[in-house]
Amino acid sequence: MSNSADSPEGPVRRRVWRPVRLLTAGVFALAGLIFVTSFNTAKGTNLRTDDSLLKLSDLIQERSDKNAELEESTGLVREDVDRLANRDDGSTKAEDAELRQLEDAAGTKKVSGQALTVTLDDAPPDATANPGYPEPQPNDLVIHQQDLQAVVNALWQGGARGIRVMDQRLISTSAVRCVGNTLILQGRVYSPPYKITAVGDQDRLRKALDDSPAIQNYQLYVQAYGLGWKVDEQGGTTLPGYTGTVDLHYAEPVK
Repeated sequence: MSNSADSPEGPVRRRVWRPVRLLTAGVFALAGLIFVTSFNTAKGTNLRTDDSLLKLSDLIQERSDKNAELEESTGLVREDVDRLANRDDGSTKAEDAELRQLEDAAGTKKVSGQALTVTLDDAPPDATANPGYPEPQPNDLVIHQQDLQAVVNALWQGGARGIRVMDQRLISTSAVRCVGNTLILQGRVYSPPYKITAVGDQDRLRKALDDSPAIQNYQLYVQAYGLGWKVDEQGGTTLPGYTGTVDLHYAEPVK
């Protein structure tokens, strides 16, 4: 008997998987996987479309309309508050006086009276040290945030009924901040010279400025390098009320 494995039709050949065929099969399998993943991600939507840009534009318009509604609503509420505050509701004179003090402290009402204006300015570009002082560094010749804050704090200590920095009224949440020698106040940018006006008793305001240790330190730089410092008395001065937003963005009321 023959041990041959030949069949009547001939010898049976073993199927050999060549590397090229294996690579082709792998490519098709990967393509199928990518297709399935893309379908699941898109969920039937067109991934290459301008819909996202249109949605962003719609969102911007929606936010703009909402802001306009909020501004109108805020104005109406303020009118209601003013009307209620001014009506005769049987309050005593002491209560009316306390209400006026609160309105002044809030900064949303105009305030009038005698005032002081303090002007701070950088030293001249070619400034040199006066005799007896070391040569200045660049930071010695410009106004810094701490200098502006020192003046504002001293004026509050001196009983200021209202303070205006440049053309903006300060309120309890106002932050006097500087980047370099540029002032950023309530979303607006200012360059020196900086003018700070306070309404109140002029003698008390001036004494508070003279007694401030931070301002005394600033005066040393005025004498050494010529930083600007000027205090002027103003006659009848009116500071307009603050008209910006009073929302708290980084704080919450204590419950």
